[in-house]
Amino acid sequence: MITFDQSKNRLADFAKYLPGGVNSNFRMGIAPTPLVFEKAEGPYLYDVDGNRLIDYYLGMGPIILGHNPEPVLEAVKEQLSHGILYAGQSEIEFEAARLFCEIVPCAELVRFNCAGSEVVQAALRLARAATERSIIVKFEGHYHGWLDNILWSIAPTPDQFGSETSPTPVPASAGQDLPAGHHTEVLPWNNLPLLAARLRRGDVAGVIMEPAMCNTSAIAPAEGYLEGVRKICSETGTVLIFDEIITGFRLAPGGAQQRLGIIPDLATFGKAIANGFPVSALAGRRDLMEQMATGGVLHGGSYNALPAAMAAVVATLSELKKPETFQSLEARGQKLMSGIRGALADADIDAQVQGFPQIFHVALDASSPFSNYRDSLAADKARYVDFTTALLSRGVRALERGAWFLSTAHDDTVIDETISAVAAVAKEV
Repeated sequence: MITFDQSKNRLADFAKYLPGGVNSNFRMGIAPTPLVFEKAEGPYLYDVDGNRLIDYYLGMGPIILGHNPEPVLEAVKEQLSHGILYAGQSEIEFEAARLFCEIVPCAELVRFNCAGSEVVQAALRLARAATERSIIVKFEGHYHGWLDNILWSIAPTPDQFGSETSPTPVPASAGQDLPAGHHTEVLPWNNLPLLAARLRRGDVAGVIMEPAMCNTSAIAPAEGYLEGVRKICSETGTVLIFDEIITGFRLAPGGAQQRLGIIPDLATFGKAIANGFPVSALAGRRDLMEQMATGGVLHGGSYNALPAAMAAVVATLSELKKPETFQSLEARGQKLMSGIRGALADADIDAQVQGFPQIFHVALDASSPFSNYRDSLAADKARYVDFTTALLSRGVRALERGAWFLSTAHDDTVIDETISAVAAVAKEV
């Protein structure tokens, strides 16, 4: 019988020095308790209770080559032998930039940062500088970092979000500076007529979106939606920004923009870019990116392009650009999705398993696929937490919000073990 008593006890000890015992609010509220880990290897995590868990959190997205892949670790160790931080440039960051720009369709130039929230802010600043406009349009259920100006309508409730044609922007945190959001407007995603009507007023600096909606469910754009967004942004002089923090280097080597064939003006990246090392990136059109060099747009950071992290970028992207890497991810992801779908159906559970082989979403008691945030509220989220809690007791760790991330370390044996656990739990819940 798997138990998590030591994690629970250690968390109580941690809470003496850390608020809630954690260093990110996204690690709180996990059933039956937030876990404390000792090590990770391949597709597995090992916790302080001695449990070996098949990991589908994968660092909430960054771990795409499995835990502790040798090419990444060796590259980082080699770079660390040359120093930690220079406050200057290094050959390894040039190599990372070259490789990045070769892989990502929109990347005429790139700048590196540490966290996704940072590069989102840089993208918004560039859009405003280039257009001399102030308004940014975002979408319900899309998350672009935790800063005050963009933390709006992440998970609003039906009594908060207003009408679909004119959503009410809802702040997502206590203490949020509400005036910081005065230039942020919210629309429902996958509704092209509403967006087009708003942009034709000619006062929007930029539109920011996940090109495939992966923070809430795993929702693909409707047929023709991204093409229409690209067209109306070009017609109105609006900067189109893709937030590829999750989708970048996961849906394809060049991200969702490569897989879906739509090129934004700017795009933000993170997570899978360095297989767990703290790296984010902003990339896009040369004329926009050059504003940081010649247009007076400030972008800084003491730890930007940390050499050891850049070595992780080079090693990770070198693996991801190999054709066999994504061929394997596609095949095994499809197998896992199909297996979960079948196991739930066999247990007479209405469910939606939707998304992409490398990042998909499971929702219980949902009779039809989701196309936007409001659709996703039809799922029984409390029952799904019971489902993931039961899975954890069988050695499978999956995110309570429904997302399943896949890595190259999840081989057929691991996939089969996971499907067996899902089938057993489905009969229980």
